Amino acid sequence: MDFLRPASWEEALAAKAEHPTAVPIAGGTDVMVEINFDHRRPEYLLDLNRVAELREWETGEETVRLGASVPYTQIMEELRSELPGLALASHTVASPQIRNRGGVGGNLGTASPAGDAHPALLAAGCEVEVESVRGSRLIPIDDFYTGVKRNALAEDELIRAVHIKKADGPQQYSKVGTRNAMVIAVCAFGIALHPETRTVRTGIGSAAPTPIRAKAAEEFLNAALEEGGFWDSKKIITPSIAKRFAELASGAANPIDDVRGTANYRRHAVGIMARRTLGWTWESYRGTGRSSTEGVA
Repeated sequence: MDFLRPASWEEALAAKAEHPTAVPIAGGTDVMVEINFDHRRPEYLLDLNRVAELREWETGEETVRLGASVPYTQIMEELRSELPGLALASHTVASPQIRNRGGVGGNLGTASPAGDAHPALLAAGCEVEVESVRGSRLIPIDDFYTGVKRNALAEDELIRAVHIKKADGPQQYSKVGTRNAMVIAVCAFGIALHPETRTVRTGIGSAAPTPIRAKAAEEFLNAALEEGGFWDSKKIITPSIAKRFAELASGAANPIDDVRGTANYRRHAVGIMARRTLGWTWESYRGTGRSSTEGVA
């Protein structure tokens, strides 16, 4: 196994162009596990730790451009207001040591359905900035996941940053695991209210072959909130609406049985998380409940 260690982004792109099969490694929290268990034995490792641009972020008027290697710890500490859903998801990532190393670029590159960042990214709405020596492009998050641990990257492309919409309303994230830390999600759910467009977006993790949105649930809720005048009145969402939203979210899941949980349990848990996170975000929107930056359940 050869180890490539570029000192700049330009060198990294050149190395990836010359060795398309090279596996990028930054935090290493996913790649090293696969190598240690002999699940992967790449010919080349492309170390991106010396590429400073990947650890930078900037806040624009409508979006945050988040470098692929910005650690989860910094997201939690410095971008909680702009990206509350992702900050909550970051809290659930493994251990403090791994949160200090890992970033969303690794989750996106691995494209595991159990990646903690995916539901929050789907709910917030974002675009993935990828680049090669041929140029750069933005991939909408809804088009990024193409199969089990597969993404839309060309073989010579690297993830440079993620352009995430700044929160204009409350966001929440919930994860079920077999313990409180150092655990792969049994399933996870993210939700974001977007009052400016009067829409709700969701994200489901570890309950389908890829991270997904519960689109039927979103469409139902968007129509119910608009027709009922909820955005203007900020009245309490009726139990029947919350129940139907949860049912549709559960129905969007397409899980499997594995050592962490059964398919039936995952569907049930997704529905529970959908109902609870909807309640938390809506109470926050009404100004009477928990903040979108408080804990998860």
